[in-house]
Amino acid sequence: MFEDLKPAPADKILALIGLYRADERPNKVDLGVGVYKDSAGRTPVMRAVREAEKQLLAGQDSKSYLGLAGDTAFNEAMAKLVFGANADTTRIRAAQTPGGSGALRLVAELLKHARPNATVWVSDPTWVNHIAILRAAGLQVREYPYFDAETGTVRFDAMLAALKGAPAGDVILLHGCCHNPTGANLDASQWTAVADLLVEKNLLPFIDIAYQGFGDGLDADAEGLRIVAAKVPEMVVAASCSKNFAVYRDRVGAAMVMTANAAQADIASSQMLAGARTLYSMPPDHGAAAVRMVLQDPALRADWQAELEDMRQRMLSLRQRFAEALRRQSNSDRFDFIAGHRGMFSRLGLTESQVQRLREEHAVYMVGDSRINVAGLPENGLEELAKAVVSVLD
Repeated sequence: MFEDLKPAPADKILALIGLYRADERPNKVDLGVGVYKDSAGRTPVMRAVREAEKQLLAGQDSKSYLGLAGDTAFNEAMAKLVFGANADTTRIRAAQTPGGSGALRLVAELLKHARPNATVWVSDPTWVNHIAILRAAGLQVREYPYFDAETGTVRFDAMLAALKGAPAGDVILLHGCCHNPTGANLDASQWTAVADLLVEKNLLPFIDIAYQGFGDGLDADAEGLRIVAAKVPEMVVAASCSKNFAVYRDRVGAAMVMTANAAQADIASSQMLAGARTLYSMPPDHGAAAVRMVLQDPALRADWQAELEDMRQRMLSLRQRFAEALRRQSNSDRFDFIAGHRGMFSRLGLTESQVQRLREEHAVYMVGDSRINVAGLPENGLEELAKAVVSVLD
């Protein structure tokens, strides 16, 4: 049966991890892997999550299934975190999923049932797994212009022009905040223009919000999503807790659907849960239970928000300092956009050959498209890193 199989294409980020680990140079720098790192290069368990886990361990008396939707209290808390405390939750249904990727796939399955001939439009560029997940669900995918590598800004006019040409009924995938891989985001006025266009053209918004709290703050990072939710009759959302709760390996996410009324929401939810049954049946409980406890307990939530804010401020500081170091080393404003981007990533605008030279000559590891993990920037080595980057410029 398996003799004619060909090896799957290597994942570029996983391959980069292997190269980094094999590099014996003491000054090597890892800017590739998409996890938050503290100043010591660690990805720690957040204080509030650790405390919630202690309480969970002491009080949990069963490992029985919770059901297809998972932890319903977690789902309610996540809907409020994403849509806002005053959102009309009678029109919103959520399902706990194995991570944000699980949420994306579950929503994709729902879309395939609801609009089997619809095309999903994704930004150019987008997170590489978006396209693979959507196509695995049998959906057609097209790209809309998004990022200008020369200026480090959003090509907003080109984006709107492309979306105006999308047929009614198509789906528009938008990054809720902290765009991956570019770090370039829409502002409030641009979100409003996009929302108006979605209504005018009868397009369905599909918002992936994987970094809430990493950009400008928990509520600020959800502003665009909430602007859209206030205008459109229906939308779908994939949310991840991997980054903002640092529960990466525990796989905690939520798939959400907002419809025109409660009856439609119930029907859409039933189809979403039927999809969950065939994909993974029941979601894992531990991580979602810890997140739910953090969101429900005022003291734990306050501590979580304080630590999350510290993480956000650290990334902002690293952005500013790295942009300043690059300005000094290049004697230009070419990289000033890094300070204005938000989230864990930015694209430097380097070629693949320049990225390769950085790896070979300076032990600096980043993805081939020059996406860097801002949280991985060396706090005490920014000047040296900036010098290395400038040295490979043509």
